[in-house]
Amino acid sequence: MAKAKKKEEEKEALKKAKKKAAKKAKKKAEKKEKEKKAKKKKVAAKKKVKAEKKEKKKNRDKKKSKEKKSKK
Repeated sequence: MAKAKKKEEEKEALKKAKKKAAKKAKKKAEKKEKEKKAKKKKVAAKKKVKAEKKEKKKNRDKKKSKEKKSKK
């Protein structure tokens, strides 16, 4: 009787451990996914800023070249 009870307790403990490990793995995966999304957002924001700077520079250069032409 005691052996059966002990075996049942071990089974339950194993079940709980598996559940806990699964929960931990899920949390880790979610965290990784969240970080991935955050990184994507950051990269997208950097690209946007870079593109805006490039556009501003292009406009500035256009303006300068127009001024040079008008001076001639």
